[in-house]
Amino acid sequence: MFFTVSMSLDGYSAPVSMDGIIATGEQRQQDPRLDRWVAQWMELHAWIFPQRFFRENLNLGEGGEEGVDNDVARHAFERTGASIMGKRMFDLGEKSWPENAPFHTPVFVLTHERREPWERPGGTTFHFVNDGIDSALKQAREAAGDRDVRIAGGSETILQYLNAGLIDEFSIALSPVLFGAGTRLFDGVDASRVALEQVRSQPTPRATHLSYVVHAR
Repeated sequence: MFFTVSMSLDGYSAPVSMDGIIATGEQRQQDPRLDRWVAQWMELHAWIFPQRFFRENLNLGEGGEEGVDNDVARHAFERTGASIMGKRMFDLGEKSWPENAPFHTPVFVLTHERREPWERPGGTTFHFVNDGIDSALKQAREAAGDRDVRIAGGSETILQYLNAGLIDEFSIALSPVLFGAGTRLFDGVDASRVALEQVRSQPTPRATHLSYVVHAR
């Protein structure tokens, strides 16, 4: 099982509030910080937006860049047979993802609620799991077959699986952006139980792609 994430140079994996990405004009007038948070989020993910694979996956038209950044994005998608995410990430995405959601695999959402599966065009079906991370992982592994399970986020969900010793590897796209505030991805990691081995470092003009294998101490 693995996860991939974009992270800023000062260690933050997200702006202070992701709500700004889908904020209304009225909300932005009431809270001028939202425009700054949106701009930071766009900077953090600027490496992926021009990539050919990203444009293809979201049906944004032909063309786009090819190279290491594009290969990283495509490889993460192709190895993924199922995804797991937290409820907050799903709630934000439900409002902002296109109808043809970008996963194209089963997605298992950690929640305390009961809800029937939500099927979207293009092969994405969201399944809602209310009996814990182990149950979600078991279902995701069965759905993934011979491919990998990816933890899509957010940071709290990643930390739960990391501290439970259930992450095999992860990748970071380190972007040249300073947030100064937000959510630090590794706050709360039990360092007495988790050790890392770096297996890849690929710098590009837009980001540095780092990959680690996770070992138990």
